[in-house]
Amino acid sequence: QVRLVESGGGLVQPGGSLRLSCSASGTFGSINAMGWYRQASGKQRELVATISSGGTNVAESVKGRFTVSRDSAKNNVYLQMNSLKPEDTDVYFCKAVYRGYTYWGQGTQVTVSS
Repeated sequence: QVRLVESGGGLVQPGGSLRLSCSASGTFGSINAMGWYRQASGKQRELVATISSGGTNVAESVKGRFTVSRDSAKNNVYLQMNSLKPEDTDVYFCKAVYRGYTYWGQGTQVTVSS
């Protein structure tokens, strides 16, 4: 059973930074792709950034402010979020694609407010 655990969310002022981490367990070998999505209450979950052997895919709304990276040996993925804006407030979910199956973490709240 693959399990994803996110950490690093919290409350930050506009213009501030946060770093999200996601750790995967229950896998044997490398995960194909990992990434981050976010979802506001009542809205559809949307892509923030993903990373795989083919490269990275970053949403236009966060390009230049957010950076996704991973430690493939540990099956961890990170999201460095800089210049945060109030509209970045959401629950952020870690996603992993492993052996053809998609797995999600439980989510971590990010709130950008003064």
